[in-house]
Amino acid sequence: MKNIAKVYAPPAPHMVGDGFRVHNFIPSFPALSMQRMDPFIMLDYGSKFVFPPAPSPKGVGVHPHRGFETVTIAYKGQVAHHDSFGNSGIINEGDVQWMTAASGLLHKEYHAESFAKTGGEFQMVQLWVNLPAKDKMSAPKYQAITNQQMAKVLLEDGKSYVEVIAGKYKNQQGPANTFTEVHLQNAILEKGVKVEFDFPSTNNTFLIVIEGSIIVNGSDPIPVDHFVEMDKKGTSFTIEANEKAKVLVASGAPIGEPIAAHGPFVMNTRDELVQAFNDFNDGKFGHLED
Repeated sequence: MKNIAKVYAPPAPHMVGDGFRVHNFIPSFPALSMQRMDPFIMLDYGSKFVFPPAPSPKGVGVHPHRGFETVTIAYKGQVAHHDSFGNSGIINEGDVQWMTAASGLLHKEYHAESFAKTGGEFQMVQLWVNLPAKDKMSAPKYQAITNQQMAKVLLEDGKSYVEVIAGKYKNQQGPANTFTEVHLQNAILEKGVKVEFDFPSTNNTFLIVIEGSIIVNGSDPIPVDHFVEMDKKGTSFTIEANEKAKVLVASGAPIGEPIAAHGPFVMNTRDELVQAFNDFNDGKFGHLED
């Protein structure tokens, strides 16, 4: 059995730009360092929050990334995205955007115009997934993953299911293409339903309770908005819904390479970080209007 290493209550929220109110779990907690959670190097969780209607969309202006991937999951509300490679789109409720920054790009993220006009509940996750050294300078790419594209594995009660974004659950493959082994799944559970997950003991694994409350391994109660760091030992664990629940489950094989990170760049060495800043300042990440 894979047991819980530690449960984390959400830290005080902060604003990213003026549109994203988030709790940072990785790497704000010392025990959840980039090295410990490898390949997951950053996790911002936007718990449910009501934004009032706004005359113009709130969000984050143009900024660069290099060396990793950003994965944005929209649980409530809508996020609009534009980048310097010409990709743009709206991440609707239940959808995922998997952006490979790799060698570098500029992007901006805002509330979708339709959401800004009406306001409402907003809830999201942004996860940064590291890239191996050999892929850090590969070409940027963009995967827009709709909820309809995700594999959905129905559970025994006929109502609960596991939604597979990346990796596998019960031999059902998620639509996301990944550079290393990454499993990213939502367990959507009716009250009293139990589901089992099994990942290699070498993987780093975590959970976030998005809605409701759960019991892990039959004994550990976890309330909403809490982050669960799973132990490295063991492979399988169970999640049972205390009430109707939604749980983000993530597990990934560590890359095991040096990490040199500063702001929007995550490389392997300090020299590569300096090069990233120089390339950005020299306009090599393309152009994007704010």
